[in-house]
Amino acid sequence: MELSPTAYVILGMVSREPRSGYEIKALVDDTTRFFWAASYGQIYPELKRLSEAGLVEGVDAPRGERKRTVYAITADGEDELKAWLRQPPQTFEMREEGLLKLFFAGVLPPEQAAETLRAMRAHRLQVAERLRTMEPKAEEKKLEKDDPYPLMVLQGGIEFAEWFAEWCERMETRLLGSTQTKRSS
Repeated sequence: MELSPTAYVILGMVSREPRSGYEIKALVDDTTRFFWAASYGQIYPELKRLSEAGLVEGVDAPRGERKRTVYAITADGEDELKAWLRQPPQTFEMREEGLLKLFFAGVLPPEQAAETLRAMRAHRLQVAERLRTMEPKAEEKKLEKDDPYPLMVLQGGIEFAEWFAEWCERMETRLLGSTQTKRSS
């Protein structure tokens, strides 16, 4: 059975502790969403497939009147996750609508194209700030669980967001500087 990237996200999330689909989605939104998102529409069908394949097992764990299934990774699921982790990455993709818009911005005046750079910069600065607020908790978890990897990834995300914001600023300066040069010629 070929597994999707979302399936591996789920296996990774339940490898740490059993979780419901809702809890998996919430954890994705607080962690991997900054570089790998997953929607409810992806998570629940994958949980079903993983369960049918024997890679996770679900246990009914209602909360009050609400139905709730909590999934735990099985030994086969853990073997599958470890095999996937040992393989080199296959997908090197970054989706950034601002870069797509900038790519085609030649049809706009430079001042308008610079707005895209400003918006991307502002967004990346907000991301860096949000990630920085997560750093103390990640450092605490690293010590508690002797697991340095989530903190490493978080720090990589902070550095990337800050670099990207700086790049946007440099490109805006270049773009508007070249406009000023053309006007004075």
